[in-house]
Amino acid sequence: MDLAGKKIVVTGGAGFLGRSVLGALRARGVQERDLFVPRRRDFDLTSEVGVARLYAQAFAGAKVDVVIHLAAEVGGIGANLLNPGRYFFANMAMALHLIEQARADGLVERGGKFVQVGTICAYPKFTPVPFVEDDLWNGYPEETNAPYGVAKKAAWQMLDAYKLQYQMRSAYLLPVNLYGPHDNFDLGSSHVIPALIRKCVEAQQRGDKEIVCWGTGSASREFLFSDDAAEGIVRAAEVMDDPTPINLGASFEIKIKDLVELIVKLTGFKGAVVWDASKPDGQPRRCLSTEKAQKLLGWKAQVGFEDGLKRTIEWYRANCKG
Repeated sequence: MDLAGKKIVVTGGAGFLGRSVLGALRARGVQERDLFVPRRRDFDLTSEVGVARLYAQAFAGAKVDVVIHLAAEVGGIGANLLNPGRYFFANMAMALHLIEQARADGLVERGGKFVQVGTICAYPKFTPVPFVEDDLWNGYPEETNAPYGVAKKAAWQMLDAYKLQYQMRSAYLLPVNLYGPHDNFDLGSSHVIPALIRKCVEAQQRGDKEIVCWGTGSASREFLFSDDAAEGIVRAAEVMDDPTPINLGASFEIKIKDLVELIVKLTGFKGAVVWDASKPDGQPRRCLSTEKAQKLLGWKAQVGFEDGLKRTIEWYRANCKG
């Protein structure tokens, strides 16, 4: 599918990953008049009425050709523990209504496409490393983020069912933990990299002697720069017609303890790191196989991890003062 000239809705387009996806679309020649980013204040995507109104009003009567669904309610381990019901409902409801209302609006007849961004939280807690897409059903997700992960996995099954019954064209991506400029740096809901960057920078500014980190540092994670993830998502919009799950990752893992040491070094924080072992570590390991992405999308991550961290720290220092 040549995306230039198509009417494209990007849910979550004003957010962290959405900014990168919009940039990738513009680089392909998509014009501003053909992009629509629904805002929460205007459209409640968890309601059938709100989503139906989105499809009716997005392009002043012109029909939507492509939906790239990035919007999510999500956070780190603490936020997941506090909001399991909300995270399940919001993420399930958004996908449910966006997919069904796209069908009702004639997306299939127009040869349009629905691109769903899932989550590696859908993988079983003890998935063998590296995670292979065929293992998605081989166990229950890690408990702290299972409601969110199950909701996102259900969206994949809905797209698969709509492909079988209605011939809806779609794609389904599983990005690993993302990071980069414009990330969420709120300590109450952010993921590990932005939380650590903020802790280190603020501690450095205050002259603190230590920072406190959750868990033991023994868990490992893989991280993908947001621009790389966006390129994979847009590539899937171009070339995929069915929702076979595709991992997007950088094909490496790092222990949280080593990650903290790296961010401490890059931010210049000179204090000690204290580990609060009473807090959970989350899933023991996360690292993805990206062979399918290379085969089906011709995609591979390009941004080196240390370079990506430096760019993220620079952005935070420049944009999140005080």
